[in-house]
Amino acid sequence: MTGEVLSPAAARRVFLTLTFTRWFPVGLVVGVTTLLPIERGLSVADTMLALSLMGFLVFALELPTSGFADAFGRRPVFVVAAVVNVVASSVYVVADSLWAFALAAALMGVFRALDSGPLEAWFVDTVHATTPDADVDRSLAAQSTMLGGSIAVGALISGGLVWWNPFGFESALLLPFLVSTALTVVHLLAVVVMLKEPRTHLDATGARRAVASAKEAPAVVRGGLAMLANNKVLRGITLVEVFWGTAMIVFESFQPIRLAEILDSEERAGALMGPVASVGWGVFALGAALAGLASARLGVARTAILARILNGLGAVVMGLVAGPTALIAAYLVTYGLHGSGGPMHAALLHREAEARNRATVLSINSMVAFGSFSLIGPLLGWLAGASSNQVAMVTAGAFSMIGAAYYLPALRAERERAAEPAHV
Repeated sequence: MTGEVLSPAAARRVFLTLTFTRWFPVGLVVGVTTLLPIERGLSVADTMLALSLMGFLVFALELPTSGFADAFGRRPVFVVAAVVNVVASSVYVVADSLWAFALAAALMGVFRALDSGPLEAWFVDTVHATTPDADVDRSLAAQSTMLGGSIAVGALISGGLVWWNPFGFESALLLPFLVSTALTVVHLLAVVVMLKEPRTHLDATGARRAVASAKEAPAVVRGGLAMLANNKVLRGITLVEVFWGTAMIVFESFQPIRLAEILDSEERAGALMGPVASVGWGVFALGAALAGLASARLGVARTAILARILNGLGAVVMGLVAGPTALIAAYLVTYGLHGSGGPMHAALLHREAEARNRATVLSINSMVAFGSFSLIGPLLGWLAGASSNQVAMVTAGAFSMIGAAYYLPALRAERERAAEPAHV
């Protein structure tokens, strides 16, 4: 580690490289995460119960960990996150009971809470250290492209590993998890070697630094919450997550359920979802790249509004179609629009945040997303049981489009910003 500030180009390279090492291992297991515990004897209900602990832990720890990152420094928090990721992945590989899988999920929740925000906040602040007030929407779009592409490639390789099973494991599902766990160690090493942070966050040493930062973190958190209460633009951007999360339930949770309903077979649906999910992440990456181009012409806020409306409309279409081909096509278009919205939403958030609370703002946004997903999911499940999967999907998609209205304060702020005279 050094006090030297990286150039924007060097920071971008580190940002994209660590995005790859972070998400490629996820791609290896994203399609089989729920299959391993079921194969080892857990029921579907027990599997979902165990995995739900991740979301609860993320929701509970987002603000404390992000406040600590803003106060203590992004690098040390991101290193700890990478260590926890290695432990969580290792526990998941050897788990063979409800409690063991619950422990692995809880550790993964701790990892996700620690991991949420520090790298992105580090990148933005590193760029702003040499280029103040620079917009980073194109770099964030490139990061989303890297994220989606990494998961897509990982998912394809995962399917090949399951089919290949060269070591003759009793479970063909095991090899992707072993490779993924090994790559989490690679990610940890990459973080330690590549991530450099200016000494502005690291002006104390040892235990005194930890104590001082721990005392400062609650104040950073309170400041972030106060900012959310007093900043209409930030509040609107964050509330979009309520509606976005509703759409995500359609194309992430109801998609395989509806596909199995159409095919009248969970096994056939599961066989299709592997390559479909892989292509979906590839389309996600393409959508992120196209959003970066669109924002240069339309503006960041207009691009975000357009992506939100079209993504919700895609979710509605997913609920209306009747055949597997049409459902998969609608899913791919909707997932591409999901990729388009992400970097624009993040860029709008960064405009309202400051260096001292950037990770906190990102984590508040993430908390709203996790909380909405967890609360609205059961309601849509009840609606599906009372009516049909299609009614639940159409309702959720239509509701999600309302979220575009909450970008309007950001659009007005963008217009005002464009009208201001340039500083010489």
